[in-house]
Amino acid sequence: MALVAGIAVLLLPSSPAQDVPNPRNSLFGQSAGRILNRDFPSADVSFLLLDAHTGIVLASRWDDAGTPIPLGSLVKPFLAIAYGEHHDFKYPDHTCRGASSGCWFPRGHGEVSLSAAIAYSCNSYFRMLAAGMTAADVSPTAVRFGLQPPPPESSGPALIGLGHGWRISPVDMAHAYLELIQRRDQPGVRSVVAGMALSARMGTGAEVERSLAYPDALVKTGTAACTHHHHARGDGFVVAVEPADHPQLLLMVRVHGVPGNQAARIAGQMIRSLQE
Repeated sequence: MALVAGIAVLLLPSSPAQDVPNPRNSLFGQSAGRILNRDFPSADVSFLLLDAHTGIVLASRWDDAGTPIPLGSLVKPFLAIAYGEHHDFKYPDHTCRGASSGCWFPRGHGEVSLSAAIAYSCNSYFRMLAAGMTAADVSPTAVRFGLQPPPPESSGPALIGLGHGWRISPVDMAHAYLELIQRRDQPGVRSVVAGMALSARMGTGAEVERSLAYPDALVKTGTAACTHHHHARGDGFVVAVEPADHPQLLLMVRVHGVPGNQAARIAGQMIRSLQE
């Protein structure tokens, strides 16, 4: 089996514990867990490694992975799908002017489509999508993907993952990305997955592919409010899949005290350790 980080493929039951474990998966998971714990012992690094085909958690080091926490820009693909469902899956282009239009990138991303906005995690673009939306618009999509819906009062910035308001458990988010990839040929989702491929090539997730011997990944990054006891300005999150066309494993990583694009470097190194 080629070792990969995977956002993978399938419609999963509500709880992975309902699946019947495959003994080969169990042995592989034990080996993968030993490798990741050996090579990345820092308590600042949390991870979930899932089998793409069953949704079973093969290896993990993440305290309370079932407890909802802020996950930052990892919610953006699901906001985009919710927007599309209300607009015939027609997505506008947008000019990101940087800080003046509410983006994290001071100089701005310029003219961006949905796929580019996913790749660069452009806050300006997603603020534009969310401007006319409410929690009631987003909640049905979130629930359909197995996510905790945003609080009823959520709007604007909260719907794109800013602040503490919209909290989702890491394990549910991992499973939501599995379903997202399963639906990759559906309207809206197609552009989101294309954006994840672009992220891996040149966007906020590029550090994942730079670590791999055979670059071929799908990546989404996020930066969220820190929920550690030792507080930092934020934590970086990564969901990564490799290979892109035939996912095998899903790797979700949180790195304490760094933004998502820096956490991508750790995620890439973790996948490389498994490959080697």
